[in-house]
Amino acid sequence: MVAADGTGVRERLLAATRRCLLDNGFAGLSTRVVADTAGVPLSQIHYHFGSKQQLVLAVLDAENERLLRRQRALYDQQIPLWKRWEQACDALEDDLASGYVRVLQEMIAAGWSDARVSEAVRASLAGWYTLLESVAGEAEERVGSLGPFTAGEIAALTAHAFLGAEAVILLGVTEETVPARSALRKIGLLLRDIEETGT
Repeated sequence: MVAADGTGVRERLLAATRRCLLDNGFAGLSTRVVADTAGVPLSQIHYHFGSKQQLVLAVLDAENERLLRRQRALYDQQIPLWKRWEQACDALEDDLASGYVRVLQEMIAAGWSDARVSEAVRASLAGWYTLLESVAGEAEERVGSLGPFTAGEIAALTAHAFLGAEAVILLGVTEETVPARSALRKIGLLLRDIEETGT
């Protein structure tokens, strides 16, 4: 079944699920509302995805792949590490606004009690760790050392800094209470000082 605008049922269901997740979160997600929003029968969710869980994981996978492509393209530019960090901070704002961060964090929480969700989320995160490790490895080649850290450890610290910031931002913790955004930005300033002065 294809809509008048050429959009297939699967794509319409993914888009509708993303909108509904933004409005209601995973716990409040109704497959009936998703189907109504997409303008398709409820049976199409089960036909294309099998379950609500698989539908949401498909949304996460599609968004994750799109954003990994974006970041790879940004990081392919030959620019200093601190500028790449600034790009990551800019991307955080975009990803919060798009709803990707909320979907990811909802699935991380669901994965704590569901092994299938956990496996899927770990696979999604693995792409980010691999990308960040390659960026850290390139930086190590340019500057000669990452201090006591391996490229993998730098990737883990970077990913966890952003995941932690995302979690408190989604909880509604204000910047005045916990300055997560400004702290992330200032790491970029430290990286700039290290790269430009060697200290």
